[in-house]
Amino acid sequence: MTDTRRRLLLGTGALMIAGRAAAQASTPTPTPGLSLNGEWRQGGFAFGRTWPRALVFVDGEALTAASDAGLFVIGFDRDAPGSVQIEARASGGRNARRTLDIAPGRFPSTVVNGLPPSTVAPSDPALLERIRQEVLVKTEGFASRVAGDDFRAGFDWPLDRYRITSAWGSQRVLNGTPARPHYGVDLAAPQGTPIKAPADGVVALARAGLHFEGGLTLIDHGQGLITAYLHQSRIEVETGQRVRRGQAIGRIGMTGRATGPHLCWRMKWRDRNLNPALMVGVRAPEIVYNQS
Repeated sequence: MTDTRRRLLLGTGALMIAGRAAAQASTPTPTPGLSLNGEWRQGGFAFGRTWPRALVFVDGEALTAASDAGLFVIGFDRDAPGSVQIEARASGGRNARRTLDIAPGRFPSTVVNGLPPSTVAPSDPALLERIRQEVLVKTEGFASRVAGDDFRAGFDWPLDRYRITSAWGSQRVLNGTPARPHYGVDLAAPQGTPIKAPADGVVALARAGLHFEGGLTLIDHGQGLITAYLHQSRIEVETGQRVRRGQAIGRIGMTGRATGPHLCWRMKWRDRNLNPALMVGVRAPEIVYNQS
């Protein structure tokens, strides 16, 4: 049975999102010294190619640097403005800039009931201290800045078979209480299903037993583009380990704040939350125009 048929049997949502991401991905733009493609929308991203090691500015602020191959990534968070200027500056006075129009996203409301109260509004002092310590651990993991461009070949889905049960960016109501937006894509699958690395990278954090996330793994795919895998029943990698696309990194579970077995798949670029589904199947530009 093909992957496509398996996904259709589990639900068409994943297939529709994968197809939309591929169809709507912008093609490289012939700006001298700068080539861009990606999903230019709230929660989306831009892959770029420019001069090797060039500094990359976003709205006038230096946020990253191109790799030795001249590749870089920029993320647009859920509340990104309607336009963003990207500029590359290299030695010898070389520079190139492009202004992108960022499309608004659609973020429906999602209601989740039946969660343990301690995972919605914790009040026990000991638990609050534990949560505080876990925040420090996660913050350190998300601060990873591995040099390189493992994102260049795009991303696969981290599960072979799944059903999308919650869309990215939805406004959540937990046990009747409004909560922060959901910055993950929830992929339901049977307990113990293998989770696979969607692209090459370096494990920035592998930790079991977190209060909200349960078993959590973070993978840095280069320049601070980090994917997160929540609620795992088993973690099969270690912090600092290099992983390859398709390698098993853990198993589906329902640890932490979860009502059933699933993977909450997340992505961040520096402090910006991105929709990982939009990056499936999109490759970085192969060429840069008038690079000299």
